[in-house]
Amino acid sequence: MSNQTNSDNKTFKALVVEETSDGNFEKSIQQRNLSDLPDNDLLVEVHYSSLNYKDAMSASGNKSITKNYPHTPGIDAAGVVVSDKSGTFSEGQEVVVFGYDLGMDTAGGLGQMIAIPADWALPCPEALSLKEAMIYGTGGLTAALSIQKLEKMGAKPSDGPVAVSGATGGVGTISIAILSQLGYESIAFSGKPEQSEHLKELGATEVRHRDTINEVGNRPVGRPLWANAIDTVGGDYLANLLKQTKPGGAVTTCGLAASASFSMTVLPFITRAVSLLGIDSVFIPLEDKKAIWQRVATDMKLPSLEQYAEEITLEQTPEYLERFIDGKAVGRYVVNVKG
Repeated sequence: MSNQTNSDNKTFKALVVEETSDGNFEKSIQQRNLSDLPDNDLLVEVHYSSLNYKDAMSASGNKSITKNYPHTPGIDAAGVVVSDKSGTFSEGQEVVVFGYDLGMDTAGGLGQMIAIPADWALPCPEALSLKEAMIYGTGGLTAALSIQKLEKMGAKPSDGPVAVSGATGGVGTISIAILSQLGYESIAFSGKPEQSEHLKELGATEVRHRDTINEVGNRPVGRPLWANAIDTVGGDYLANLLKQTKPGGAVTTCGLAASASFSMTVLPFITRAVSLLGIDSVFIPLEDKKAIWQRVATDMKLPSLEQYAEEITLEQTPEYLERFIDGKAVGRYVVNVKG
């Protein structure tokens, strides 16, 4: 692939999701042509990608994520510029791509080539290799954005622990590790008790079963148990994290694996001044994305990054995407796309 040209008959491997005549969706690794890609300015040879819950939804035929099939998912990509008609990047330059329409209705990073608008890409920070960038991926970017937003609201380690729901997921594991590095205590909530020791190794101060969040039941507020929280799953978990946050604290929200909706009263907001903070890692301005990546490459850079992700091949992605749908995903999965 290193000798890739713009010739449309050049082929590359990609995960392709196809809709069958009976309405099901099948995943397979196929040979694709450059002519299958959209006509955009920036052509990138992908070396690494990563797996996210949104990729699993796209790969399972969720048309709120991806409207048109056949399709190649992959909302993350890190690779080398083949050509750039806009003149923004030079041939051979290492770049990273997160969010926008990549992997949604634009062929994504689970293919060895992508063609995207040049303003979707960022130079890969010098302190990170392409693989390290994808160990973070959208999950790590979302974790960093969540912590940064809590900081902007005044959060500091001396306030008390930060609760993290969905702690064994991609956002959850990186959140716990970065919080620990920055000096915070954290309470990890997970439905996988067998992962408790692993979560403590990542830096969690305490590990609890996720259902204990919901023991507050229908009460409008509960005892204030944590200073701030990072929610990755939505639904009742988000509502009940808010009910048990200390006065003046905040809860970030970035996921909907449990549910996209939740029900509660306004009491935590008006009697405890608790704040609900939305996290967008998709359409945030490029300059803001560049700024958070500088933090990921400096004070938020984790030592021994390899321990936070399992490396898999492109051929393994169909099996691993099913883990997200089955609730069996643990941590980050980085995909060696180039092979």
